Amino acid sequence: MDLAVLPAVNASLNAIATGLLVRGRILIARKEVDAHRRTMLAAFGVSTLFLALYVSHKVARGGVNSPYHGEGAARIAYFTILFSHIPLAACVPVVAIRLIVLGLRGDLGRHKRLARIAWPIWLYVSLTGVVIYLMLYPFNPTPA
Repeated sequence: MDLAVLPAVNASLNAIATGLLVRGRILIARKEVDAHRRTMLAAFGVSTLFLALYVSHKVARGGVNSPYHGEGAARIAYFTILFSHIPLAACVPVVAIRLIVLGLRGDLGRHKRLARIAWPIWLYVSLTGVVIYLMLYPFNPTPA
């Protein structure tokens, strides 16, 4: 596999996860619990695949990051998004696993309380993952 395609694949996985997260929220609001469970497990699966491919890409590149060449407001926006995305992204697997465990055990009160905090964070991480890809690859200015 050509490793150059992995960032686009990963952005696509983040976009799919975003759609699944929104669908899962709509389903639970409609009290469609079984469909919500399947959708959120799918979101977790897609996010897990993303993480495996992301780490594989970083390892294959020896940890080298692609530089962002934008200037001014674009540069500030990119690094603001990036620096909020990274620590929140590190939290998502932990809280997602906890949500799954609580949901599957039927501890719906604790599941719901945690989901009110975790779902927006997971959604933000998925969305900003796509934005970071777009800014870093197709819309990254040519270096001066």
